[in-house]
Amino acid sequence: MSVNESQVRHVAKLARLALSDAEIDKMVPELNNILGWVEQLGEVDTDGVEPLTAVIDLKLRLRDDIVTDGDLRDAVLLNAPDAQHGFFAVPKVIE
Repeated sequence: MSVNESQVRHVAKLARLALSDAEIDKMVPELNNILGWVEQLGEVDTDGVEPLTAVIDLKLRLRDDIVTDGDLRDAVLLNAPDAQHGFFAVPKVIE
Protein backbone atom coordinates (compact mmCIF):
# COMPACT_ATOMS: atom_id res chain seq x y z
CA MET A 1 0.00 0.00 0.00
CA SER A 2 1.29 3.45 -0.81
CA VAL A 3 0.13 6.98 -0.12
CA ASN A 4 -0.02 9.69 -2.75
CA GLU A 5 -0.13 13.48 -2.53
CA SER A 6 -3.92 13.74 -2.70
CA GLN A 7 -4.33 11.27 0.17
CA VAL A 8 -1.88 13.27 2.30
CA ARG A 9 -3.84 16.44 1.55
CA HIS A 10 -7.07 14.66 2.52
CA VAL A 11 -5.63 13.38 5.82
CA ALA A 12 -4.20 16.82 6.58
CA LYS A 13 -7.61 18.35 5.95
CA LEU A 14 -9.30 15.83 8.25
CA ALA A 15 -6.71 16.54 10.95
CA ARG A 16 -7.12 20.27 10.34
CA LEU A 17 -3.43 20.68 9.57
CA ALA A 18 -2.25 23.48 7.32
CA LEU A 19 0.59 21.94 5.31
CA SER A 20 2.50 23.69 2.58
CA ASP A 21 3.24 21.97 -0.74
CA ALA A 22 6.81 21.35 0.41
CA GLU A 23 5.60 19.75 3.62
CA ILE A 24 3.16 17.55 1.73
CA ASP A 25 5.92 16.44 -0.65
CA LYS A 26 8.04 15.58 2.39
CA MET A 27 5.21 13.66 4.10
CA VAL A 28 4.48 11.31 1.17
CA PRO A 29 7.69 9.24 1.44
CA GLU A 30 7.62 9.38 5.25
CA LEU A 31 4.11 7.95 5.41
CA ASN A 32 5.01 5.32 2.80
CA ASN A 33 7.99 4.27 4.96
CA ILE A 34 5.73 3.95 8.00
CA LEU A 35 3.25 1.85 6.04
CA GLY A 36 6.13 -0.33 4.85
CA TRP A 37 7.15 -1.00 8.47
CA VAL A 38 3.56 -1.90 9.33
CA GLU A 39 3.48 -4.35 6.40
CA GLN A 40 6.72 -5.90 7.70
CA LEU A 41 5.09 -6.42 11.08
CA GLY A 42 2.21 -8.17 9.35
CA GLU A 43 4.65 -10.74 7.94
CA VAL A 44 5.83 -11.84 11.41
CA ASP A 45 4.54 -15.28 12.43
CA THR A 46 2.64 -14.79 15.70
CA ASP A 47 0.87 -18.15 15.83
CA GLY A 48 0.88 -19.52 19.37
CA VAL A 49 1.98 -16.21 20.91
CA GLU A 50 -0.26 -15.06 23.74
CA PRO A 51 -1.28 -11.39 23.71
CA LEU A 52 0.33 -9.41 26.50
CA THR A 53 0.32 -5.91 27.91
CA ALA A 54 3.94 -5.81 29.10
CA VAL A 55 7.13 -7.69 28.40
CA ILE A 56 7.75 -8.46 32.06
CA ASP A 57 5.28 -10.02 34.49
CA LEU A 58 3.87 -7.19 36.59
CA LYS A 59 1.63 -7.71 39.57
CA LEU A 60 -0.60 -4.86 40.66
CA ARG A 61 0.05 -4.17 44.30
CA LEU A 62 -3.11 -3.09 46.05
CA ARG A 63 -3.39 -1.42 49.40
CA ASP A 64 -6.25 -1.73 51.83
CA ASP A 65 -8.93 0.87 51.26
CA ILE A 66 -8.93 2.52 54.66
CA VAL A 67 -10.34 5.96 55.38
CA THR A 68 -7.54 7.84 57.11
CA ASP A 69 -9.30 11.13 57.60
CA GLY A 70 -12.83 12.14 57.17
CA ASP A 71 -15.74 13.81 58.80
CA LEU A 72 -14.35 17.14 57.57
CA ARG A 73 -17.46 18.15 55.67
CA ASP A 74 -18.14 21.24 57.76
CA ALA A 75 -14.50 22.39 57.57
CA VAL A 76 -14.43 21.91 53.81
CA LEU A 77 -17.73 23.71 53.31
CA LEU A 78 -16.32 26.75 55.11
CA ASN A 79 -14.31 27.38 51.89
CA ALA A 80 -17.46 27.36 49.74
CA PRO A 81 -18.97 30.67 48.70
CA ASP A 82 -22.40 29.10 49.19
CA ALA A 83 -23.26 25.83 50.93
CA GLN A 84 -26.73 24.40 51.41
CA HIS A 85 -27.79 21.23 53.24
CA GLY A 86 -24.19 20.02 53.58
CA PHE A 87 -23.34 20.42 49.87
CA PHE A 88 -21.68 23.02 47.65
CA ALA A 89 -24.37 25.24 46.13
CA VAL A 90 -23.76 26.29 42.54
CA PRO A 91 -25.79 28.54 40.28
CA LYS A 92 -28.16 26.93 37.82
CA VAL A 93 -26.58 26.82 34.34
CA ILE A 94 -29.22 24.93 32.35
CA GLU A 95 -32.66 26.43 31.85
